[in-house]
Amino acid sequence: MDKILLRRTARIIAGHTWIFSNELAASPKNHEPGSLVEVYDMKKDYIGIGYINPNSLIAVRLLTRERETIDADFFKKRIYKALQYRSMIGINGDSFRAVFSEGDSLPGLIADKYGDCLVLQFLTLGIEKMKDIIIPILDEIFSPAAIVLRNDSQIRTLEGLPLAKEVVKGSLPPLPLIHEGDIVFEVDPLAGQKTGFFLDQRENRLALSELVRGGKGLDLFCYTGAWGLQLARKGADVTFVDDSESALSRVKSNAARNGIETKCGYAKADVFSFLKEEINVGGRYDFIVLDPPAFVKSRLKIKEALKGYREINTLAMKLLSEGGILATSSCSYHIEKSVFIDMLRDSARDARKRFKLIEYRSQGKDHPVLLSVPETEYLKCAFLSLTS
Repeated sequence: MDKILLRRTARIIAGHTWIFSNELAASPKNHEPGSLVEVYDMKKDYIGIGYINPNSLIAVRLLTRERETIDADFFKKRIYKALQYRSMIGINGDSFRAVFSEGDSLPGLIADKYGDCLVLQFLTLGIEKMKDIIIPILDEIFSPAAIVLRNDSQIRTLEGLPLAKEVVKGSLPPLPLIHEGDIVFEVDPLAGQKTGFFLDQRENRLALSELVRGGKGLDLFCYTGAWGLQLARKGADVTFVDDSESALSRVKSNAARNGIETKCGYAKADVFSFLKEEINVGGRYDFIVLDPPAFVKSRLKIKEALKGYREINTLAMKLLSEGGILATSSCSYHIEKSVFIDMLRDSARDARKRFKLIEYRSQGKDHPVLLSVPETEYLKCAFLSLTS
């Protein structure tokens, strides 16, 4: 196994697992992309083992700080440890994130369980090279009827990997059905966004459903309607807004599946344009869910993204009735919590409204945050109440 030296180690010794190319003592170009390397500091003290990609800004991702063999037994132990953690915190339903990359000390690997279907993502070259070891382990542990590879994330392009989707075990359809609270959702692991569903917002959706007891509201950027259908089940009238006809079709199908079609309306529209028109006609809503896609993909675009977040939140705030609730989120780890809250303050000022912060929330517990890797905490979610 090749050895590499670090010229800067403070962040890594503190627990971070990403080693950038400018932290290496020598160019990584002489190492085989995706290969395992032993990492040492400049005094040649052992730090750990990771996989290297000289063509990526993140040159090395650490797998372990022990002296151990990276083989099938290593991955089996790590996956079982991830599942034991979920069992300990009470994650045991028919759908959950079973492996969360750095959060479970398996950088680059995502595994989502949807009923009897397992959806996997191999996001980095190093973990891609372990694919033929990892898939049989997950198959043995879960014995799913179907295994789907959703290797179409743009993260893979940064690693020099092709984008692809494929079923490597079983077949689809039938599409898996999952339960979230009292709602049953059909998940499409091949055609849906990410791995087919946004599991990270589950606890937030259920928490909001405890605050909304009726009234009229909006589910913006609704995708499959996971937020709004929870509220419709509680008796609210919900308009689902998305610019994707296929997304709205999935909402309609899920609404029918749960017998709440009469509580649901639909608008195929650009959300910014929709909100501006509602303001023009004097629209008022008792609650609004604002869960947009990531507006920022890199730190270079933060200023531009914040402008978009500020505008969309301002528009939504203007439409709330007195005492109305805004549930608003950002899924970009480039925008920190303090920046997100400051943006909401700016939006409230722009809207000339005052809000109480009911609750600040983050991602579900099956997306564990590693304290030493702040990038593992990416989801921001705030519940606000309009006050006089």
